[in-house]
Amino acid sequence: MPSDLAPGSKTSRAPGADPPPDLRPMHRGTVLWVALAVFAQESVWNFYDAQVPGELRRYLTSAGLIGLIMGLDNVLGVLIQPWMGFVSDRRAREGRGRWAVILIGAVLASVPFALIPWTNSLSALMVCVIAFAVIANAFKGVTETLVSDYVPPAHRSKAQGFVKAGVGLTIIVSALISLLVLDRSITLAFAVPPALMLLLFAVSRAFLGRGPTVHPARDDTPAAGGEATPEEEPASPWAIVRNLVRDPSRARLLLMLGIFCFAGMWSALRSQLTPYGMETLGLSRGAAGGLALPGAVAFLVCVIPLAYVSARLGQVRAIRYGVGVFIAGLLIGFASPTVPGTVVAMIVTSAGYATFAVNALVALWNLAPSRHVLGTYTGLYTVASSTGAALGPALLGFTVDLTGWRYMLLNGAFFAVVTFAVFTRLARRTPAPSA
Repeated sequence: MPSDLAPGSKTSRAPGADPPPDLRPMHRGTVLWVALAVFAQESVWNFYDAQVPGELRRYLTSAGLIGLIMGLDNVLGVLIQPWMGFVSDRRAREGRGRWAVILIGAVLASVPFALIPWTNSLSALMVCVIAFAVIANAFKGVTETLVSDYVPPAHRSKAQGFVKAGVGLTIIVSALISLLVLDRSITLAFAVPPALMLLLFAVSRAFLGRGPTVHPARDDTPAAGGEATPEEEPASPWAIVRNLVRDPSRARLLLMLGIFCFAGMWSALRSQLTPYGMETLGLSRGAAGGLALPGAVAFLVCVIPLAYVSARLGQVRAIRYGVGVFIAGLLIGFASPTVPGTVVAMIVTSAGYATFAVNALVALWNLAPSRHVLGTYTGLYTVASSTGAALGPALLGFTVDLTGWRYMLLNGAFFAVVTFAVFTRLARRTPAPSA
């Protein structure tokens, strides 16, 4: 029994009363169904990222132009997700929940996705691609916010560990659909992911409807602690952003900066790893592309244990340690420019990134002024992470142009030191978790 519920503890409540949200246990079944909902939408996105470039190659020969189109969904996410998060927050405050946004969006997004292989012109393909990206971004962040609706604050890092492990498994699902279905029927291959998404959303909603809920719409307790005071309903996402910018502690802005930096570092490392393997290690394109596999396995193995450790350390401090591990991995790879050395480097850096993956969004939720705005804060997380992911590869690439491929990992370590300084400063401004 936790000490704060033991007889004579400082926390007391009436017999038979529900415990405060922070003291409720984590129901693993609930976490499973939330993870299943996120898994459902990410399965579609992974197949989209893997196979839509092949469809674009039917009409375009420029890899740069194809890459630009494939990055369009990130740009749309930055524009759409904060607004849709705000809409879902308003629904949650009114007691209607977020599921209508998710289910209606999933049904609508399935149509243009399934129609992609049926198109016979670039203009028709672009209509389907843009329509899917717009609609899917409208409920993507809302789905991720379900963790805050169904999991008590004290357990959200642990829950995120299971969610991120599920997201990692979607790569396998996408690969299996491509391997087993695509060559037989491309139209069927594009129909399977949205059908799977709709089925899993329906199952997740059915079971979560019977599970315990945190009910943010009826909870006026500030997400980051402090006295419970009713908060005026924000008029728009911009009002929430103004509140974030005017925060005297600058903690939320620092965290947004840290998210931008870490997401940029990880995206840069992943995007430049294959040419690094070819130029520095002398590998073929296929072999260089396989350098990321050991890191992906390491991520899946360690993400859940790290989530449990992070719940004790606190999210910001855990990310800070993760940046330190990330730096160590990059330095290992720089000191040993060999295939074994690079494999070890990818394993270590992936472990460092895992601490960020399970904690960054939860840390931002914890710093939100109220649980009434968590959907909007999920959208702001997307703004920071997507912007970092868009700019990171270019910044690292420019340093490679100046120093050569041999110094790529050292250049990355330099950027990581800046990120470490951001999270060090932030850790001094955020309270440590209570024992």
